Amino acid sequence: MIISASYRTDIPAFYGDWFGRRLAAGRVRVANPYGGPPSEVALSPEAVDGFVFWTRNVGPFLPRLDQVRGLGIPFMVQFTITGYPRALDRATIDSPATISQVLTLAARFGRRTAVWRYDPIVVTTATPVDWHIQNFAGLAKALAGAVDEVVVSFVHDYRKTRRNLAEAAARHGFVRQDPDDTEKATILDRFAAIAAEHGMAFSLCGQRPYLRPGVGDARCIDAGRLSDVAGRLITAAAKPHRDGCACVQSRDIGAYDSCAHGCVYCYAVANHDTAKRRLAAHDPNGEFLIPPSSPKSERRIGAP
Repeated sequence: MIISASYRTDIPAFYGDWFGRRLAAGRVRVANPYGGPPSEVALSPEAVDGFVFWTRNVGPFLPRLDQVRGLGIPFMVQFTITGYPRALDRATIDSPATISQVLTLAARFGRRTAVWRYDPIVVTTATPVDWHIQNFAGLAKALAGAVDEVVVSFVHDYRKTRRNLAEAAARHGFVRQDPDDTEKATILDRFAAIAAEHGMAFSLCGQRPYLRPGVGDARCIDAGRLSDVAGRLITAAAKPHRDGCACVQSRDIGAYDSCAHGCVYCYAVANHDTAKRRLAAHDPNGEFLIPPSSPKSERRIGAP
């Protein structure tokens, strides 16, 4: 089984000690975000084919990556770097620091380890299309040689995203803009050319209507990349997380509303203050990252 850690929150940035303890214990309990019973997920080397980590700050997590490698479990890192202004990303570390971390990942664990995510593309009067093209080009130049793929998507119009973006726009004085299909195609074409110039494959996450020549279909949970990292074949059935997703089957061990980066477009956090409170109350010795509100019957996943 491939373990995702986590597209619901940034475990490497905020919950590395907890992850290390759960990895040593060989199991983790996961609350069901939709109200069903919690699960127990095995994390032993016998049960885990590979880890996919999602982060905007892997620095605090480097000792945990050594721990994973010491167990012989392959891993890859989906690393988001956007360079957005504080009006959009209120508490992320700056781009030079994240770029340095990607260079460290490539040097220590190999170029196939990290995938750069410029995700999502949020067009506003503070970040217009020309700004994105220049920003993307600068980041691509800095990351050249350290990553071989960049994944993008246009911001999804979830209700929580609309609300949080509107509040940020009112607070910081920008206006959100929604490019039409022709403008989106132009952005993708320009990005694809920049990525190719810097030796990167260019792919689009979960938005197949916008696929075009030079724009691949992203597979964020990628058994092929994990196979390359591991030096052996890892197989997994296709199992999309949503319509238009090309990922293979995985099990996520994170929790929504627990990431404190404060990105106002985030699909995984409804309220930044709630996320900060959950982080403050988090128990690094607990079996759950965020415990469920009430006990329920449990199912076991991946245990021998």
